Amino acid sequence: MPAAPLLWSEKAATARDAGRPLVALESTIITHGMPWPRNLETARAVEQAVREAGAEPATIAVMGGHIRVGLDDGALEDLAQARDVAKLSRADIAAALAAGRTGATTVAATMIAAHLAGIEVFATGGIGGVHRGAESSFDISADLTELAETPVCVVAAGPKAILDIPKTLEVLETRGVPVIAYGQDAMPAFWSRDSGLPAPLRMDSAEAIAAAFAMRRRLGLPGGQLVANPIPAEAEIPAATLAPHIEAALAEAAARGIAAKDVTPFLLGRVLELTGGRSLEANIALVLNNARLAAGIATALRKGNVALQGGRS
Repeated sequence: MPAAPLLWSEKAATARDAGRPLVALESTIITHGMPWPRNLETARAVEQAVREAGAEPATIAVMGGHIRVGLDDGALEDLAQARDVAKLSRADIAAALAAGRTGATTVAATMIAAHLAGIEVFATGGIGGVHRGAESSFDISADLTELAETPVCVVAAGPKAILDIPKTLEVLETRGVPVIAYGQDAMPAFWSRDSGLPAPLRMDSAEAIAAAFAMRRRLGLPGGQLVANPIPAEAEIPAATLAPHIEAALAEAAARGIAAKDVTPFLLGRVLELTGGRSLEANIALVLNNARLAAGIATALRKGNVALQGGRS
């Protein structure tokens, strides 16, 4: 079978060849999650946060018939300003590659690409999940299926606050996905530190999270794990403050017939407007926070792999 069409950036390839820890980063936050030029500024800041925490970032995107594993600064700027960029998940990443389209990767597509590239840790903002009203719309993100099937450790600030978080957690439990809150017992919810729900698991260090992920590999368990890293306290928007804005955005989306892949970008955009830009600042803070933790987990995994190899006879 031909190899996957991966194209590594010089910096990511150098880190790979040197055995340094790598952290995958998604690209839909650049093309669909933030306005220009904050998207480019944030992408650069997140990559720098990963480097300062001891790992090498690898921003993932589909460009020119390749899965780009790491983007140089010129490619990052091109993507940040590109128009009509496809939002890619498991169902359409192959078609976009075959057609030579430019596409930004969602959580699911980034997990696929990271696994193909041998990258075990991925930092994002929030995962997709079960949308409100899914009992009639059947709108459930492919991110949940990917977490159950693809062995990548995903660091996020929990499910996006616009989702039905209890149902999202139920699906993850059914699919056997570990959901680990970092440093607290409450399940975070993207812009808010506390969703009002208890987290299924709690761990207080990057090393403990890395050890749990490595143990899943030893047991032969499929899939990855979700690390729910609460937004820094000084940047959070409490759930009670957000609730009326989310309800208003949901009602508007329903009235306008917005559905499928267009729902999340629309809702995030409307919440941005309704919060007077506060949600964007919170989003940037949580992504930076997740990047730092992901770098710590990747470093701990790398150290564990080296120790294991050194102990073999």
